[in-house]
Amino acid sequence: MQPTVKPQNPHFSSGPCSKRPGYDVSKLQLDTLGRSHRSAVGKKALGLACSETARILGLPAGYRVAVVPASDTGAVEMAMWSMLGPRGVDVLAWETFGAAWVYDITQQLKLPLVNVIDAAYGVLPDLGGVNFDNDVVFTWNGTTSGVKVPHGDWIPAGRAGLTICDATSAVFAMELPWDKLDVVTFSWQKVLGGEGGHGMLVLSPRAVARLESYTPPWPLPKIFRMTSNGKLMESLFQGDTINTPSMLCVSDYLDALGWVDSLGGVQATMARSQANLKIIEEFVAAHDWISFLAQDPATRSNTSVCMTLAVSDAQVKKMVALIEAQGVAYDIGAYKDAPAGIRIWCGATVEATDLQALLPWLSWAYAQVTAV
Repeated sequence: MQPTVKPQNPHFSSGPCSKRPGYDVSKLQLDTLGRSHRSAVGKKALGLACSETARILGLPAGYRVAVVPASDTGAVEMAMWSMLGPRGVDVLAWETFGAAWVYDITQQLKLPLVNVIDAAYGVLPDLGGVNFDNDVVFTWNGTTSGVKVPHGDWIPAGRAGLTICDATSAVFAMELPWDKLDVVTFSWQKVLGGEGGHGMLVLSPRAVARLESYTPPWPLPKIFRMTSNGKLMESLFQGDTINTPSMLCVSDYLDALGWVDSLGGVQATMARSQANLKIIEEFVAAHDWISFLAQDPATRSNTSVCMTLAVSDAQVKKMVALIEAQGVAYDIGAYKDAPAGIRIWCGATVEATDLQALLPWLSWAYAQVTAV
């Protein structure tokens, strides 16, 4: 039978992600619009984006936060092009974006001492094989595979190299061992449902020391430069951005941070995401035609939840189309490079009631495409 209840919010995309519950664009503080981002009011808003991020995430003393160009991708590229080179590099890949960092490190930067540690979709590579005398580049959560790093125990406190972590679909949803991460990048449009185009770059004191002691042998575009005369540009981490940001997007991000505060902080957003995953887990356990792509439950993502189905690739696409045509869920097909399946965003901005309303429609769509 076709279900009768639909999600109130059918937005389950893994990026850009659903806006927070109760979001109202007319409630944004818009006094920065039409003003220079270098004006007092503009710098104040951008400075708050940095300082409030640090406060809410509980970053260790000495960690710095900046708003940078080109979303999470731009933030990762800034870190790699500015810091890699003086040591060998271990780079981990188990899905699309980790593979992109492998390509950039080996084919664009063309670094000579690179150890690629990879794995197929659905599993993690051997974390025990990482050499922390090298710099280490990895994603915390594989957005396109639904496989995450389960904890930070594998990262030694006494490492010699830097850890550069792409955590765009993990920050605000997963526990991160900040003291073991030297560079962390994320974007507003993931867990907090913010707008695209801007990245966040978090640097530890060890990362700052690298920037001030090492000059790459290759040219650095302006949007990658974080030092001047061998010293960190501290103003960058106080709201003085490299290029012109969208102040409307900044206001939207500050609204999202305020929502996190209203819930009780980052522990509350992590709990919301974990509770959402549990709803999906109970559904999968009750139906033998759907499975998690992540083979180990300990590595199962609680944001980008990826599942495979006991049907053909064409039938998967038909299921996704049927559900979208009913206005039940948009953009839930697997990422283009990943195995065919369904990917449901379960981050903090998604309401549990909407997930509960969605799942019977998956059963309905499965019955439709498998009917004899």
